[in-house]
Amino acid sequence: MTGTKNCIRQILSKSCLFIIILYLSSCASSKKTVYFIDQQDAVLKANNLSSKNLIQPNDILSIAVTSLNPAATEVFNKPNNSFVSTSGVNGATLQSPGYLVNDQGNIQFPILGTLKISGMSTNEIREMITKNLVDKKLLVDPIVIVRQLNFKVSVLGEVAHPSVVNVPNEKISLLEALGQAGDITIYGRKDNVMIVREEDGVKKIKRINLNSNEIFTSDYYYLKSNDIVYVEANKAKVSSSTRSSTLIPILLSALSFGAIIIDRIAR
Repeated sequence: MTGTKNCIRQILSKSCLFIIILYLSSCASSKKTVYFIDQQDAVLKANNLSSKNLIQPNDILSIAVTSLNPAATEVFNKPNNSFVSTSGVNGATLQSPGYLVNDQGNIQFPILGTLKISGMSTNEIREMITKNLVDKKLLVDPIVIVRQLNFKVSVLGEVAHPSVVNVPNEKISLLEALGQAGDITIYGRKDNVMIVREEDGVKKIKRINLNSNEIFTSDYYYLKSNDIVYVEANKAKVSSSTRSSTLIPILLSALSFGAIIIDRIAR
C-alpha cells in the first residue's frame, strides 16, 4: 500500500511540475510592459502637438449666444432645447441637445439660416457666427460658445477595459485614451498600435510604435473624434492561446487516464 501511495505522489508531482512549466513558458517578457524603451530626455516643440479637430457630418454641436441684450439673444438659443438621438455606450440611446450636422455638412441656425460648417474647427465656427451676427447688425458684441457634444474615441484590443471614451473637453492624446481604457495589458503590442481615422469619407490607418518617442511628434499624438485605437495581441498571447487550446485537452485526457490506472493499482 505504501508503494502505491508513493506512486500516486510521483504522478501528481510530475503533473503539477508540467503545469507550472507550461504556465511559465507562456508568460510575457517584462520588457514588453514598458513604454519608450531606452529613450533619453528631450524637448519637443509645442507646434508639433497641435490638436485641431474638424467637424464632420453627423457631429452634434452645442451653440450658445449671449450679449448685453438678453431679449435679442433669446431667439438664437432656442434650438438648443431640441434633442438629437445618439448611440451611447452598450447601445443605449441618449438624447443630446444641440445641432446635428447633416450629410451635406450643414446646420440650420436661427435667422442666419443654412451654415456650412463641415471641415471647420469649433473656433472657426464661433468666429464665423460672431462675424455674421455683427455684420448683419443682429447683435452688438455677441459672445458665441461652440462645443462638440459627441466627441468620442474607441479603444479596442489588448487593453484592460476596451471601451468608448467620451471626451467632454474635445482634446485627448493617445496615451490618455489608453489610460482611460486601463492601459495596454502585458499581452498587447506597444510597437504596433493601430489608429483608424476617417477624414472626408476616407479611412486612414496609422501604426504607432510606443517603444520610441515618435508619437510625440506625430499628427496622431492627439486623437480626433471617432478615431479607433486597436492594440494587437503579441506573440506571447497568440502562442499561449494556441498552446492552451492544444495542450489542455491532451493534459486532461492524460490525467483522466492516469486516474484510472491509479484506481486500478490501488485495488
